[in-house]
Amino acid sequence: MQKIYSSATDALDGLLTDGMFIAAGGFGLCGIPELLLQAIKEAGTKDLTFASNNAGVDDFGIGILLQTRQVKKMISSYVGENAEFMRQYLSGELELEFNPQGTLAERMRAGGCGIPGFYTKTGVGTQIAEGKEHKDFDGETYILERGIFADLAIVKAWKADETGNLIFRKTARNFNPPAAMCGKVCVAEVEEIVPTGSLDPDHIHLPGIYVHRLIQGEHEKRIEQRTVREG
Repeated sequence: MQKIYSSATDALDGLLTDGMFIAAGGFGLCGIPELLLQAIKEAGTKDLTFASNNAGVDDFGIGILLQTRQVKKMISSYVGENAEFMRQYLSGELELEFNPQGTLAERMRAGGCGIPGFYTKTGVGTQIAEGKEHKDFDGETYILERGIFADLAIVKAWKADETGNLIFRKTARNFNPPAAMCGKVCVAEVEEIVPTGSLDPDHIHLPGIYVHRLIQGEHEKRIEQRTVREG
């Protein structure tokens, strides 16, 4: 089965449909699948639901799809750096399902492991718990969270081999592996593809069995908030 594609557009060919559910890796502007997001924008796919920690900033990351009104709903933890995200939500143009960061990561991981739901104490007694099943274990109350099963997962890794085994760099390792796991199809973009067998098995963060398509590309390394000391 072919795994390596020449471009993000080619890698997404035949996968995009209006109204689909996409899990996207990354944290802030770190480790986001920027090439694949740009290809989705250019494809014009609309009414999308995204599960992602955040939506990037106004002109980068998922933010570019908010600008073109291609996103219908976000399942996210943090939305504070994107003015257009906040504007659309407050005006009722965008649906938003808030999830605590750990819960969101575990929902993705659970979906990737075939687990339809799990109980957690996180969010009990808050708006997060509204409408969710409550259950007591050993005198403590928990809420039921559902696993995430996405139509498509898009992720960004540092290095891959030709079979799709992935290595992530530092902070990029947080949401990318669980996001990759929970998609029916996973497309990964990487900075470098190396020959099969050249990666130390102990250094692989995500096995290639989860990765269906792979591209190599040049990536922009933005800084979300630049803070410097006064001279």
